[in-house]
Amino acid sequence: MVSSTIKRFQYTMRTRRFLFQQLVNRDFQHRYKGTMLGMAWSVLSPLCNLAVMMLVFGQLFGRNVDHYIIYLFSGNIIMAYYRESTNNGMTSLLNNSRIILKINIPKYLFLLSQNVSALINFCLTIGIYFFFCIIEGIVFTPKMLLLPFSVLCLVVMNIGIGMVLSALYVLFRDLRYLYSIFLTLLNYLSAIFYTVDRFPVEFQHMLMLNPVYVNIRYWRLIVIEQTIPSLSYHLLMVFYSLLFLTIGVYCYKRLNHRFVYYF
Repeated sequence: MVSSTIKRFQYTMRTRRFLFQQLVNRDFQHRYKGTMLGMAWSVLSPLCNLAVMMLVFGQLFGRNVDHYIIYLFSGNIIMAYYRESTNNGMTSLLNNSRIILKINIPKYLFLLSQNVSALINFCLTIGIYFFFCIIEGIVFTPKMLLLPFSVLCLVVMNIGIGMVLSALYVLFRDLRYLYSIFLTLLNYLSAIFYTVDRFPVEFQHMLMLNPVYVNIRYWRLIVIEQTIPSLSYHLLMVFYSLLFLTIGVYCYKRLNHRFVYYF
C-alpha cells in the first residue's frame, strides 16, 4: 500500500515536473506581486517581527536567558514557516479550482507548490538567523548539521497538516477563521518569547504534545545549548511528521472525488 503510493507519487513528479516548477514560480512570485521591495520582504518581515518581540518581551523575559535574541528568533522563524505553509496550503485547492475543473491533474501538486514556496522563504530567513548567531558570538559546531533533520520533519508535517486543512476547507469555508484563532493559541503555547522552566513539570511535559514547540526546542538545544537531543526526541519528531502525513493522505483519498462538487 505504502510502496504503491510512493511509486505513483514518483511517477507523477517525473511526468509533471515542468508544471510543478511553474506552479512554484507562480506561487513565490505572487507573494510579492505589487510590492515595491519584492523579495526583500523575505528578510525584512522576520527582522521586523523580531524587533517588535524584542521590544515587547525583551525586558520582561530576556534578562536571565542567554542569547535571548537567538532564543526568540528560533521560535519566531519556525512558527512563521509553519503558519505560512499551512495557511497557504489550506487555500491551495480552492484558489486553483478553475484549473482543477479544466485539467486532469493531481490536486496535491497545488499544495506541494505552496509548501515549496514557503520552504524557499524559510531558507532565506535561516540565512539571516545564522547571521545573528555570528553577531551573538555563538560558536558553529558540527552538531548544527542536524538542523536539516528538523527542517525535513517540518516539511513532512506541514504537508500532512496542509492536506487535512485544504480538504476540509473545500467543504467548510469557516475553517479559515477557526484556524486563525487556533494559530493565535498555538503561538502562545509554543514558548516563543518565554522560557518553560518557570512552569510546573507537568506543563512542560504537556508542551511536548505541541509538535511546533518540539521543533523549536530542537533548534534551541543545538544552536544555543549546543547539545544533541536524545534518540527518543528524534523519534518523537519523526512520529509527529508521519502521523500528520498519514492523516493528510487519508483525507485526500477519502474526499478527493467530492472536491469538484464544492468548487
